[in-house]
Amino acid sequence: MNCWKSYNIKKEIGLHRLYLISTLIGVLAFIILYVPYSIVHNSIEVNEYGIIPLLIAVILLPAMHSFMHIISLKIMNKSALIVIKRTYKWFPVFTYYTKSHVTKKVSLLTACAPTIFITIPGLAASFLFADFYVYILLFTSLHIGITFIDFWYINHILRAPKQSFIQKDKDGFDILLKLNEEAGQLN
Repeated sequence: MNCWKSYNIKKEIGLHRLYLISTLIGVLAFIILYVPYSIVHNSIEVNEYGIIPLLIAVILLPAMHSFMHIISLKIMNKSALIVIKRTYKWFPVFTYYTKSHVTKKVSLLTACAPTIFITIPGLAASFLFADFYVYILLFTSLHIGITFIDFWYINHILRAPKQSFIQKDKDGFDILLKLNEEAGQLN
């Protein structure tokens, strides 16, 4: 395997800029989503009992997001090394590393998994549960902001050659190409 390109989002965008962009995307998503949902639920009062579950869900959101990546790998029978880090002594954050390189399709499905498993059901739930739609919409908007990183990865993976492999590491990910044995050139 030869490395075609390495990506590190912290070096390319910067950590502070990454947090700023994610926050702006989350706020913009809430503004854009709140208008049509408030039109649908126009005369319904928001239930005030939803604030505590919202706070708990927001605290657990990074762990749930990472866990969705891991679940998608397990569904596809791919092995992954799971590292649990604790931030602020209590809140776990899951980090995963694949034990071997994975194909481009598996990487794309893994990157899309939190959007499929959290964002889309959140949008449907905010439509169905009218008393709590604002809280569910806030949670979903925050998750849309977090998924900015996933879509940045998806953008770069889509630009990779068709037969490439992806290997996630501590600092980002590498796009690998198999060396052609007969010609000695990259595919």
